[in-house]
Amino acid sequence: MSAVIGIIAQGTMGAGVGRRLRENGAEVRTLLAGRSAASAARAEQAGMVAVADEHALLDGAQFFLSILPPGEAEGLARRLAPALTAMPKKPVYLDCNAVSPQSAIRIGEILSPTGVHYVDAGIIGGPPRPGYGPAIYASGAHVGEALPLKEWGLDLRAIEGPIGAASGMKMSYAGITKGTTAIASAMLLGAARFGCAEALIAELSKSQPQMLAQFRAGIPRMYDKAYRWVAEMQEISDFLEANPPSHDIYAAVARLYDYLAAADAEDPPSPDNAVKTLDRVLGY
Repeated sequence: MSAVIGIIAQGTMGAGVGRRLRENGAEVRTLLAGRSAASAARAEQAGMVAVADEHALLDGAQFFLSILPPGEAEGLARRLAPALTAMPKKPVYLDCNAVSPQSAIRIGEILSPTGVHYVDAGIIGGPPRPGYGPAIYASGAHVGEALPLKEWGLDLRAIEGPIGAASGMKMSYAGITKGTTAIASAMLLGAARFGCAEALIAELSKSQPQMLAQFRAGIPRMYDKAYRWVAEMQEISDFLEANPPSHDIYAAVARLYDYLAAADAEDPPSPDNAVKTLDRVLGY
């Protein structure tokens, strides 16, 4: 059997997922209107077919995957709602974005009048590469309808729970992994400011060698992603709204990543540039 799958957009994750689906025999469509030349190049390299409009994107598709920066997820659902409403046969709509459960529920409310079957999903891991594919957790009443995507090369993992459960899983995991990177970065910068960075690294080398190895590997990889993590940390903050201290932690982490993103973009870097300081402390 063949499958037709629509994907927006064509970032490294969207294009990587598109490539994986294409490699397993699916026809993958995308819409390039308003996207950059780099997005168009990634789509072409992934074998994604560029179509003219929303109708061509969705008509005859069995699935549609929304893979965007979190701040764009609700807007895309609103944009596609008229085309979805008009279609007698609709694709299963998977929102795969790093959004809070509250945002996932709002997206479902936007899509509900269209009659589309909506699945909440969250991607954990990096873009697909040979021998590796990220885990895609999925939940909601229609999650069983998304399981055929496993046949097309995706590591889809259904979990019991309503819309919001998969997004909650994503928020919890990212809050731990990216939150740890943020805390380490903040402490290393503090140690550098007060002249104890060398002693801190020496102590970590003796008492927490695995942790230090994780920081040395993960912090430099964070720099060019920090600008994208700002909105994700804001979504995690919303996720934790019922616990104000936890909410405040991730609102502050979002500000830290905004600060680090600005430092990474600074050209030429200032003498106290945070990214250069972290590299120096970590031995790069």
